[in-house]
Amino acid sequence: MTTHSESRSLLTPFNVVAGIIVMVGIVITGLRFFSGLSTVTNLDDNNPWGLWIGFDLLCGVALAAGGYVTSASCYIFGLKKYHSAVRPAILTAFLGYALVVFALHYDVGRPWRLPYPIFLSQGTTSLLFEVGLCVFMYLTVLLIEYSPAALEWLGYKKARNIIVRMTLALTILGVVLSTLHQSSLGALYIIAPSKLHPLWYSSYLPVFFFISSMFSGMSMVIFEGSLAHRYLHHKMDKTHLTESEGVVLGFAKAASFIMAGYVAIKVIGISADNNWHYLATPYGVWFLVELIGFVALPSFAYAIGVREKKIQLIRWTALWSVLGIVLNRLNISLIAFNWQLPTSERYFPSWMEIAISIFIVTIGVLVYRFVVNRMPILYEHPDYQEHHS
Repeated sequence: MTTHSESRSLLTPFNVVAGIIVMVGIVITGLRFFSGLSTVTNLDDNNPWGLWIGFDLLCGVALAAGGYVTSASCYIFGLKKYHSAVRPAILTAFLGYALVVFALHYDVGRPWRLPYPIFLSQGTTSLLFEVGLCVFMYLTVLLIEYSPAALEWLGYKKARNIIVRMTLALTILGVVLSTLHQSSLGALYIIAPSKLHPLWYSSYLPVFFFISSMFSGMSMVIFEGSLAHRYLHHKMDKTHLTESEGVVLGFAKAASFIMAGYVAIKVIGISADNNWHYLATPYGVWFLVELIGFVALPSFAYAIGVREKKIQLIRWTALWSVLGIVLNRLNISLIAFNWQLPTSERYFPSWMEIAISIFIVTIGVLVYRFVVNRMPILYEHPDYQEHHS
């Protein structure tokens, strides 16, 4: 029986806001599935892919890259000092990919046919098939990688120990699958040279997407860890608390180098396609805002934060970098897409599309909080501390 004090503790500002978002999301979900896409979206024949693809899919997959980056650092490259960050990163990645698939049900006209390309009609020459297959397989890998925490919570020791022995193989498979689909998402836009602005269009798009996913994942690990330290500090054990600064400094240093390299290859891409003259246009200014303001400057800020050991600066820079990745993916999928169309024919998401995206993110936060408060994610289970895995 719920006491008065317990019910009052549930009425926090976060819970109230989250509850309102969830209720609105459920209502709009009903409209979407009972009345069709046209009821809730501004999509049309010129703009068949909107916010749900640009934000929920492209941004979601990029920001979930922390899973393969962190597990590869710890288990493939042997950087055990990042061990405490693996489970939170894997959980975030698993929820990110699960929510990407969940969001696709809203965007696809017949969502019940999502499994068809994989199980019934394999269109092996399609990039979309490759993306779908890799996301399906990597989501499965993430579920298995995450499962030891759930099995420890449930007390299934034998099953947990079997999966832990598979860690290295799962990590390698996860890195391979991530390399494939992160780059393939960029390759999807290579087929639209007449629609995507030349400053964002490039034959190197698969390379750009993969490299940017690396520093996106590192930034997301730092950002997610910062939020966890602030709001879930009581769930962390001594190991997580003592290793957190090393994770922040190490990932910030790596992200700084990768971001600097990304800026260099973006400049090479402009030179290779001889698109310098576009920089003098309004789109060129916007492109420089993205590249300098949200990649080059965060790279510099990361470097300063690491050199001076300013943890707070690095944590704010992580948020800055995450926003930069979101901006890049939205530029490619929405803002710089169909750039030659008149303003009246350009796509802008309806308020219900935006509400559904907020609803999906809120679901992710609620599930993350539920799991972390119950399972050994931010601490090691007492029965397995000596295993350190």
